[in-house]
Amino acid sequence: MHAAKIPDDIARLLVSPHAYATDELHEAYTWLRANNPLGVAEVEGYDPFWVVTKHADILEISRNNARFPSAVRGTTLMSHSGEARARAITGTPHLVRSLVQMDEPDHMKYRLLTQAWFMPANVKKREDDVRTLAKQAVESFVALPGQCDFVKDVALHYPLRVVMNILGVPEEDFGRMLRLTQELFGASDPDTERFKAALSDEQFAQLLVGVVQDFTDYFETITADRRANPRDDLATLLANAEIDGAPLPPFERTGYYTIIATAGHDTTSSSTAGVMWALATQPGLFDRVKADPSLIPALIEEAIRWTTPVKTFMRSTAEATELRGRQMQQNDWMMLCYASGNRDEEVFPNAQTFDIGRTPNRQLAFGNGAHLCLGQHLARLEMRILFEELLPRLKSVGLDGEPRYSQSFFVSGLKTLPIKFELA
Repeated sequence: MHAAKIPDDIARLLVSPHAYATDELHEAYTWLRANNPLGVAEVEGYDPFWVVTKHADILEISRNNARFPSAVRGTTLMSHSGEARARAITGTPHLVRSLVQMDEPDHMKYRLLTQAWFMPANVKKREDDVRTLAKQAVESFVALPGQCDFVKDVALHYPLRVVMNILGVPEEDFGRMLRLTQELFGASDPDTERFKAALSDEQFAQLLVGVVQDFTDYFETITADRRANPRDDLATLLANAEIDGAPLPPFERTGYYTIIATAGHDTTSSSTAGVMWALATQPGLFDRVKADPSLIPALIEEAIRWTTPVKTFMRSTAEATELRGRQMQQNDWMMLCYASGNRDEEVFPNAQTFDIGRTPNRQLAFGNGAHLCLGQHLARLEMRILFEELLPRLKSVGLDGEPRYSQSFFVSGLKTLPIKFELA
């Protein structure tokens, strides 16, 4: 492995949550793509891992689940102490077991339980309901005094409402779901309330276990209710679902609820904020899209590429294999750097420029292969409808302060987006 080792300063950046809130990360990715596109990071406190920065390699790994499985090792970057804590509790390297942590045959069995809900035809049936929520979000926005934090006032709450309505979480619990999501995905961000104190690795791991337990307790109550009082929602489906003739085991059921209740809105919130960031900062873009709303889907796709909310996932090797001329051993760990793949100069000309004219836009933010994001069609629909409703109400928009980004090497995006605006 040593011949492939990447510089220590870059390796440390890759495990530093702070770097994911700065341009340092993209500078490091640019260097890696040019000089060591498939290298090994060696950082104290972590197992060594391959750093996959090229679009083509990320695609190849994503499309070959048997060769590069998800279930064997942690799917998110974990320190030695974090993995030890997970194994002590669950007997696996995973604190939750959702679709993300499954390989075949389990993965497809579980995916098929809800897949139909998220296919384009069924998503389209929800367009009227989503538009109603979008109109409500826009009315709340236009009532603001010409300035706001678009993340906290709009982007966090609108996708949350859409997904919670589909899942079947009552409105009085939306805030709880938002807080738990931020604690699960943004635990390393210094503004995350539960984790604000300076913590040892052991304390951090214990608190993260507490977040997962809070999700478990909440959804066990939901499960009991939906078994007694079934409704037309995903919670009812999961509460009563069977795999191989038996009810879902509690560990897997909690994982399923959790992935829908968290990834189902948090990533969309980040991309939604990214759309508004672009409208507020890119010269001429607001006027161009406002004059031609048919450009909204292209704007959204480029915002998804630009923000890439899921920054990394981890995979491992099922056996000794070769990739990009490098020899990998069985059970090697690898970090798929989606935010790097989405700025790969070989795939995206002027990759560091926000450009809604990219055709095709081969962004990787939703993953690829068997683990392609289940909610991708819903996410695009939500964002399209929101900006279809919002743009006609606006005369202008611009920044009203410095945006800030959340600090996480897993899921991250704009944490604040202060804007000023004029109504049409």
